[in-house]
Amino acid sequence: MKLPLPRLDSQFSLEKAINNRRSIRGYADIPVTLADISQLLWAAQGILEPTGTRTVPSAGATYPLDLFMVAGKVEAIPHGLYEYANRSHDIVLVTEGDYRQALSKAALGQTIIEDAPLSLLFTANYERTTRRYGERGIRYVQMEAGHAAQNVYLQATALGLGTVVVGAFDEAAIIRVLRLPAAARPLYIMPVGKLVQETQFE
Repeated sequence: MKLPLPRLDSQFSLEKAINNRRSIRGYADIPVTLADISQLLWAAQGILEPTGTRTVPSAGATYPLDLFMVAGKVEAIPHGLYEYANRSHDIVLVTEGDYRQALSKAALGQTIIEDAPLSLLFTANYERTTRRYGERGIRYVQMEAGHAAQNVYLQATALGLGTVVVGAFDEAAIIRVLRLPAAARPLYIMPVGKLVQETQFE
């Protein structure tokens, strides 16, 4: 599914996003829009130029991260697991079905994942980076995941959305439930949703 083109400017300043960023664990029971999805995915792993440079720095341009979305209540998108295809800026259906409850169980019963309209799942193919940097590449991959997650935090804040990084989960269970590729190692889950009460920041 082709996503709307990401917006490259707004009236919400970077400084305001940094100041207002919070870890949000409760979400309104309303769909997230396709335009918001486009912005979040682009912020996390979007392509900036034909050379393949992305919105987050990567050691040696090895780009070990892959980004998936578990969609439960997203405007114009059926339930399912989707992968973000950043070169074409679209999402590709991997498997149909509402995986929020199963993902919540794999995340040690954290209900925020089941309740959220969607969750972003960052996975890493460590070999893309370790074949160049050896064991130290593991650290570089984890640093890159942090860069990408912070981009999602700030973009969500600018969009009036809430999110939080979830790192407590059973990795093997996530791989099994979502039937991820063998090389995909889950690193972060980020549930996303509209704020329960609209907050105005001056």
